[in-house]
Amino acid sequence: MLSFSQLEFILASPLPARPPGRDPALENVARELLLQQGAADLAARVVVEWSRRLRTAAGRAEYRVSRILLNCRLSAHGEAEIDRTLRHELAHLLAQFRAGRRRLAPHGVEWRRACADLGIADEKRCHNLPFPTSRQARRYLYRCPHCRREFPRARPLRRTSACLACCRDFNRGRFDRRFKLHLVRL
Repeated sequence: MLSFSQLEFILASPLPARPPGRDPALENVARELLLQQGAADLAARVVVEWSRRLRTAAGRAEYRVSRILLNCRLSAHGEAEIDRTLRHELAHLLAQFRAGRRRLAPHGVEWRRACADLGIADEKRCHNLPFPTSRQARRYLYRCPHCRREFPRARPLRRTSACLACCRDFNRGRFDRRFKLHLVRL
């Protein structure tokens, strides 16, 4: 007999996540799209991989290594979303390829032009896919002794920190021990 927790597990993910690693089929799609845009050099180097390390991002483009990483859980949202995300990340690579060594805004004019060339002219900067996220409890609470403002943190501060607002107001933005944050609770 199945327990309630087993039923939750079965119903949680209707489509299986893709296994991590390279995806030759998506690499071929990416190569064809890049060749259509006249980016043969980039098309020869492009790699498409599924990654478990992406938690809330649908994908990521890494121009230096000509790699596109896609979230393994993206497959649960259908082939259309996979194609759109692939084109979105490919637009980052294409925009940087066209710009050369010049630095670009991540979702600037050049990226929008590349999106239009790849067939996703209406692309937005961020997705709205419901990827499950886990939040750490903020167990540490720090307080400024001057303004009494509280700073909840998931991890303890590693080095001495001060209240930025007080440092700006009373010490021209420079660190001052008078505004050092004190641990109030664990």
